[in-house]
Amino acid sequence: MSNVVRLPVRPAAEPLWRVAVGDVVREERLDRGERLADVAGRAGVAPQYLSEIERGRKDPSSEVLGAVAGALDLTVGEVAHRAASLLRRGAVCLAA
Repeated sequence: MSNVVRLPVRPAAEPLWRVAVGDVVREERLDRGERLADVAGRAGVAPQYLSEIERGRKDPSSEVLGAVAGALDLTVGEVAHRAASLLRRGAVCLAA
């Protein structure tokens, strides 16, 4: 067994902030029983863009995040706090 090659252990990739924020936005929207088009319309963004935010594919500007949070009756601070909680717990699904 002296020929065994040990590969270095790679640390798991750290979840991205945009993925955590997207998870928070999606969870809140679904808890409220709303469609993407409903929330996007109130926020002034395209439903496709909101979908990309929810899936962690887009990193919204602070202005867009504020509009989306407001459309869900949340503050940016509340979204940030929830996203940080997800990251601390490691409960974020990594984007493909």
